[in-house]
Amino acid sequence: MLKKPYVRKLDQIEDISVWIVDGNYVRKNLDEEFTNFGQHYRFRFIPRHEFWIDQEHGAGEQQFFIDHLLVEYRLMASGVTYDKALAEADAVEQKERRKAELIRRIEALNKQGIIDEIHKTLIKKYSGRVKVWIVRGELVRSLFFIDFTEGGHDKVYHFIPENEVWLDDDLSRQEMKFVLLHELHERHLMDQGWPYYKAHRSASKIEYHCRHHPEQLEEALLVEKRKNG
Repeated sequence: MLKKPYVRKLDQIEDISVWIVDGNYVRKNLDEEFTNFGQHYRFRFIPRHEFWIDQEHGAGEQQFFIDHLLVEYRLMASGVTYDKALAEADAVEQKERRKAELIRRIEALNKQGIIDEIHKTLIKKYSGRVKVWIVRGELVRSLFFIDFTEGGHDKVYHFIPENEVWLDDDLSRQEMKFVLLHELHERHLMDQGWPYYKAHRSASKIEYHCRHHPEQLEEALLVEKRKNG
């Protein structure tokens, strides 16, 4: 029997309960596509009057996520498609993010200055020709792409410098290696000419396998590091 993923209750907004949940547990046991947050009309395993927000390990973004979920939930409950609801919710969230003093300061920097602010820690063990960076995910979402979650690489995101893989600092250390495995595997396949959707599907399979067979994770990571050079 699966345990419940709840960590603590964060807020109550009229009839909606906002819960902090164990995202690692959700991704391993319910849906690996669950990212920073979700609501019932996007993920049917979430009860109708609940918002789920993954427990944070980086900067506090919970209020941004709640703003997003309120819009997305209301629109989808009225019959709007997920894609349209997502676009409107993203716009509201982005507007709120732009008000932050930190974002206004960093936007004044040149491109390399912005990248330097985003870079946090170089993971030397898994870096070769391709560098693996832990990055400030909040800055990436606020400055470049609001739906950036978990990780990414230069073959998908134009704002990531060439030959780099980025890992969101909001990830727990427990999950970071699984996401890195996904990104390195996906990046190598795309570098070989695979389209994103096929590379992503292949990466999701190997990530899912290692989440359930963690004793194979380290060897798989080193294999993918060698493939990327």
